Amino acid sequence: MALLEINNLHAYYGNIHALKGISLTVEEGEIVSLIGGNGAGKTTTLRSISGLIPPKPGAITLGGEDLSQYKAHHLVSKGVAMVPEGRGVFAKLTVLENLEMGAFHRTDKDGIASDLERIYKLFPRLAERKKQLAGTMSGGEQQMLAMGRAMMSRPNLLLLDEPSMGLAPVLVEAIFDTVTEINKTGTTVLLVEQNAHMALQVAHRGYVLQTGAIVLSDSAKELQRNPMVQKAYLGIE
Repeated sequence: MALLEINNLHAYYGNIHALKGISLTVEEGEIVSLIGGNGAGKTTTLRSISGLIPPKPGAITLGGEDLSQYKAHHLVSKGVAMVPEGRGVFAKLTVLENLEMGAFHRTDKDGIASDLERIYKLFPRLAERKKQLAGTMSGGEQQMLAMGRAMMSRPNLLLLDEPSMGLAPVLVEAIFDTVTEINKTGTTVLLVEQNAHMALQVAHRGYVLQTGAIVLSDSAKELQRNPMVQKAYLGIE
């Protein structure tokens, strides 16, 4: 049984049919990437998994458990954490307070303290800035903070929505190196990313979405070799 299974998922924004019966799986321990152009349905897929958009129809299960029975804020305790596009940090809270918010549902003080140290090792910049207001940080620092906050919930499944958006190339590489490190510690990752080249570099497998439908799925290496993917998403003629 896959950790995450999506079967025949449809989603709507009013009369707009955003997802048209997609099915995919994410195995425990994988990094799986969703690539596609603007409006393909990548973010809608993540929003559906995280309970922000109800499936109409469709099934989403995590470890065999139906996620549709839970409201979005309950899914954190079920092991799902999302880093949204645009980071979504609490601008008027400090770095430390943002990280503590990631553990709001936990009561294990020793475990929270241990995880804070783990996040500071993963993102040394956050340790340096832990008393700084999040809203005064750079875009790259806010992305680190958003990822660290999500990891404080100890997720089984981490959903990342466009983590490289708006970042300088050197920071993009650092963020994707961190995604790999997070995965090595045992966290499964579903990654939505416009930078298909970087996404497929770190992923084990990938799915290509076009206008709300999956048109291609394969190992990341095979997708990198695929002529359609090369032309449409990797800039290779």
